[in-house]
Amino acid sequence: MAILSKTKPHDRILVALDTPDVDRAVALSQALAGQVGGIKLGLEFFNANGPQGVRDVAQAASESAPTPLFLDLKFHDIPNTVAGAVRSVMPLAPAILNVHASGGSTMMAAALDTATTEAARLGIVRPMLIAVTVLTSLDDGDLAAVGQATPARDQVLRLAALTQKAGLDGVVCSSQEIAAIRAECGPDFKLIVPGIRPAGAALGDQKRVMTPKQAIAQGADYLVIGRPITGADDPAAAAAAIAAEVDA
Repeated sequence: MAILSKTKPHDRILVALDTPDVDRAVALSQALAGQVGGIKLGLEFFNANGPQGVRDVAQAASESAPTPLFLDLKFHDIPNTVAGAVRSVMPLAPAILNVHASGGSTMMAAALDTATTEAARLGIVRPMLIAVTVLTSLDDGDLAAVGQATPARDQVLRLAALTQKAGLDGVVCSSQEIAAIRAECGPDFKLIVPGIRPAGAALGDQKRVMTPKQAIAQGADYLVIGRPITGADDPAAAAAAIAAEVDA
C-alpha cells in the first residue's frame, strides 16, 4: 500500500467512503484516483463487507495510482483484545490505523507494539498509528452528559498528550483543537482532522468544524472529507475544488 505524502495539495485529502456498498466504494475510489491522497473505510463498510471488501476497494483505488488506505475502525477494548484486532487487520496493509485514546496508555502501547511486530513479520511499512481524542460529533454538553465535566478542548489536549506519551504517531482531532495540540505536542505529531466542510456546505452531524483552507492554515496534516465529495454530482470535481482551496 502507498505511503502517505504531502507533496501536492490533494495529498492532504483523505476521502471518507462511508457506504456499506462495495460497488459504490469501488466506483468512488476509481473516480477519485489522482484527486485525493487516500481513501478511508470505516466501521459501516467493514462490518458489512469484512477484510475482503477492504481488499477489493483498496485494489481498485490503486489501479490508476497508488492510493493509501486509512482503516478507520477506532479500536477500543482491553489491551489484549485491541492487540489481537490490530494483528488481524495488518495483512490489509493500511497506511493509517486508529484506536480510541480513552482506552488508555497501556492499550495504545499494546496496539503500537503489535503493529510494529506484525509489520516486520509481513514485510510491510508499519501504519501510522493514531488515536481518536473526542469525536467531532460531540461538544461540551455531550461530554457533560456522559460524566466528563470538562470542556472538549481540555479533554482533547489531555488525550493528545497521553497518546504522544504512549508513542503513537498522532491523533484524530477537530479543527478547533489543531493550534492547541501543535503547541502541546510539537510539529512532528500528526494531526488527522475530520469535520471539514467547505464554505456553504451542510454541517450534517458534525458540531466542531472548519473549512479546508482554515484547517491547513492552523496546522492540520491531513483532512478527512466525506459527504462534500462523495455526495457531489461530480466527486472528482468537488475534490479538485477542495484541493485548490487547500493550495490557495
